[in-house]
Amino acid sequence: MAEVEQDKRGTRRFALRLPVSVTYTGDGVQEKAAQTRDVSARGICFYVDSAIAAGSAIEFTLTLPPEITLTESIRVRCKGKVVRVDDGKEGRVAVAAVIDEYEFLSEP
Repeated sequence: MAEVEQDKRGTRRFALRLPVSVTYTGDGVQEKAAQTRDVSARGICFYVDSAIAAGSAIEFTLTLPPEITLTESIRVRCKGKVVRVDDGKEGRVAVAAVIDEYEFLSEP
């Protein structure tokens, strides 16, 4: 009998391609432009051009579109930690991170 691997995710994941700016400390504070692959209430996966080390603390801001919020677009600033780094496609790297805290930002 084949064993079925259960999905450990407890929240719904949204496959979204959104621009996001990721800040982290490597050799000093660095900022990278990225694009999300998917987003959930507890985590994010995004593509960048070079790896960010697993265990790194990160901060990022993204704008959730009306399809997700069911109202208007909402900007969210998140802090978290990189939990996995995978070779992606087309020379990009997929970085998965847990979201430890977040805050909603008012529009400027």
